[in-house]
Amino acid sequence: MPDQPAIYSLLQQYIPALSSYNELFTADNTIRPDWQTFFSSLHQLGHKELQNRNADILRLLKENGVAYNIYNDPSGQSRPWELDPIPQLITADEWETINAGLIQRAELFNLLLKDIYGPQTLIKNGIIPQELIYLHPGFIRSCANIQLPGSQHLILYAADMARGNDGRLWIISDRTQAPSGSGYALENRFAMSSVLPELFSNLNVRRLSPYFDSLQQALTNIAPHNTDNPRVVILTPGPDNETYFEHSYLAAYLGLTLVQGNDLMVKDNYVWLKTIDGLEKVDVILRRVDDNYCDPLELKSDSLLGVPGLLQAVRKGNVAIANPLGSSIIENAGLVPFLPAVAKHFFGTDLVMPAIATWWCGQSKEMQYVIDNIKTLVVRKIFRNVPGTSSTIDGASLSATQTKELIQKIKASPWLYVGQEKINFSSTPSWHNGKIEAGRSLFRSFLVSHQDSYIAMPGGLTRTSTGENNFIISNQLGGISKDTWVLSANEEQEQPVSLQLNTDTLQHKTLKRSLPSHTAENLFWVGRYTERVIYNARLQRTVMQRILQSNRHLSVDSSGSESILLQTLTQCTYTFPGFFENTDILKKRDTYDNPWKELTDVLYNEKRSGSLSHNLSLLKNAVYSVRNFWALDTWRVLRQMEEEWDNAKKDSPGDHLRMISSIDTLNTSMFAFLGMNRESVRREQGWNIMDLGRKLEQVLYIITLLRSVFQVKQEEQAEHELMESVMIASQSLITYRYTYRDHLQLPLALELLMLDTNYPKSLAYLVKKIKRYVSLLPKEGKEMPLSDKKRNIEEADSLLKLADVIKLAQHDPDTMEYAALNKFLDKLYSLVSDTSVLISKTYFKHSQTQKQLFTANLI
Repeated sequence: MPDQPAIYSLLQQYIPALSSYNELFTADNTIRPDWQTFFSSLHQLGHKELQNRNADILRLLKENGVAYNIYNDPSGQSRPWELDPIPQLITADEWETINAGLIQRAELFNLLLKDIYGPQTLIKNGIIPQELIYLHPGFIRSCANIQLPGSQHLILYAADMARGNDGRLWIISDRTQAPSGSGYALENRFAMSSVLPELFSNLNVRRLSPYFDSLQQALTNIAPHNTDNPRVVILTPGPDNETYFEHSYLAAYLGLTLVQGNDLMVKDNYVWLKTIDGLEKVDVILRRVDDNYCDPLELKSDSLLGVPGLLQAVRKGNVAIANPLGSSIIENAGLVPFLPAVAKHFFGTDLVMPAIATWWCGQSKEMQYVIDNIKTLVVRKIFRNVPGTSSTIDGASLSATQTKELIQKIKASPWLYVGQEKINFSSTPSWHNGKIEAGRSLFRSFLVSHQDSYIAMPGGLTRTSTGENNFIISNQLGGISKDTWVLSANEEQEQPVSLQLNTDTLQHKTLKRSLPSHTAENLFWVGRYTERVIYNARLQRTVMQRILQSNRHLSVDSSGSESILLQTLTQCTYTFPGFFENTDILKKRDTYDNPWKELTDVLYNEKRSGSLSHNLSLLKNAVYSVRNFWALDTWRVLRQMEEEWDNAKKDSPGDHLRMISSIDTLNTSMFAFLGMNRESVRREQGWNIMDLGRKLEQVLYIITLLRSVFQVKQEEQAEHELMESVMIASQSLITYRYTYRDHLQLPLALELLMLDTNYPKSLAYLVKKIKRYVSLLPKEGKEMPLSDKKRNIEEADSLLKLADVIKLAQHDPDTMEYAALNKFLDKLYSLVSDTSVLISKTYFKHSQTQKQLFTANLI
């Protein structure tokens, strides 16, 4: 083991604040024993290797799609998750005290929640001021006296803690509504144990999986009516929520269904999940939606995130919610000064873990104290503001005018504010800019109900900041996370890599779950956008290459193959008016004189509907909306593709060859994405829906391509160039030459692209696949012998079987139009397009079913 001088060489830049507690060094300037063990392992890696491992951690997190969405962030909506390679250490002895204190606090809040919505003895006895409850927006009167299952109403609890000058951990705030962060803590542990396993070697770090075992069991236990194998869902606000990654991550890890509000409906006082097989009863909801947004019928009427009638289903005892509606009242910071008295009332004992000193301004003496000392306190509202804003104000950061305004607000609504002691967060080692510096940290621990008590995660989510005077640390403000190591006193080594849930205690059989409608819809559009990106990219590359090779000046009156291909590009990408500009002759002439300006815009302008960048953005949104569906390797491919395309948008415009090269790179990534899915996705509903979307898009694209190019017969050279371009754009030229061993002829080209049932890109082959997928879709109740969508695709199949390619390839000698071909293609397009619309209406439509959400009885 290296001696302390060798370790000190790593810590040359570590300068802790003199006014704060030093977690690394003791008072006599020696390294604390556990940190000594840790830095011994770190020293063996060396500075350069640590830098490399840190880069590996960031790369792993980025490739895995770990992100935290920042409201109104100029750098982008989804910010990559950052993880400090130096963990937060908590000794075994200290954890015993923390664990006992947190369990006591969770039990206290459970009793407090039951009392607030039950007998209200604390208010009646004057232990808690009634203003703190009745004037708080988290108190939901319609939740009063609802009988909830089990002895514990509070299923989940989290506490934010920080270490003060005395070295003790103090409770800063409580989270009881929908505590977030446990999924990020699990991902942090996965990253650390994957990239830096050596650092675990000499320290007995406790596992996180027992917490998630208990969470899974707790959700099963609260299911109403003693349901075997209950249907448990995670209710998320959606991909725009700041912690959406965690919602999808936990859904995948725990084997739960991730849903949004419009995936659920209430009927006959039960909650139902809308799946493509019909309605399935939901027993338990793990919610990540705030209280007042959960039921627009009884709570916030303009909410688009909740489920109308949900509260009535809870009231009837037909669904359980973790945490129950109304639990945000416990997060009320104004309750903190009264918790010791509440503990005496329920337990007859003091609190094991202290909270920071808090003064509620609803009491005149306390209000005056806060006003007199406002510069040395942190002022908070008793409830959190809307997302993206802070309810916490550092009094020292205010100007004289701002201080005066805040005091006026406190005097106007004193019950709304508390003043809290400002903790000078302890100094802890952090990796920052390639060196170890002193940072300030905030630790969040998580608890879940377990056997009439609670179990705490032996770890948690630590957030740190290296900035000066940062008394407010949060992910929204750019805090960096740490893996939190709770050390075990047991001599037996505990392996941190083992994250697998223990399913032995879950006595239920595995049932095949139907795909939720919203998930199916997103998978359907993942398939469609995938093909749209691939085929549009091929066409754009083909057109660009033809323009470069022609060396001919294009004009408005030009009738060569290049002009037809440019118009085909506009038609196939739906980027009108594009090369069809017909209202402004000067603008149209400019477009043809310099086609590269339009070609570049159609390629890179993400805000332009139909552009390649726009479709790529839509694909990413659809993929992200069902992120728990994808394997980790898929995320790596997507992240790499995103980076390469962003770089191409910055570097390629103006360089025509680099633009074509960027398309080639994008297509390679898209095929890697498809390959990952073929290897990892089960061949069941999800795959069928996604592949159905792909096949529909391929058919519609090929039809559009053919009828755009072959409107009118061109002179022989132009006709040959157009046929060749069509075969290249559909990646069929090599197949044509191998199959027919002849020069390009329209009848043969049409036979290959339309009627060859052995060719995967032909319309006949694709329609047959669509026909099979449609037959596998769930039946629609008492369905007619042949539904509309089945009738349409049967007709399309028959149309192709009866087609005469010789007649279709003939043109009208007078008008030179391919009239028969275009009439045929128009009919086929209509049938396939109508099939797509009918599938969407049948299985993906949400708005029409909202009428069934509740029944009103007017007396």
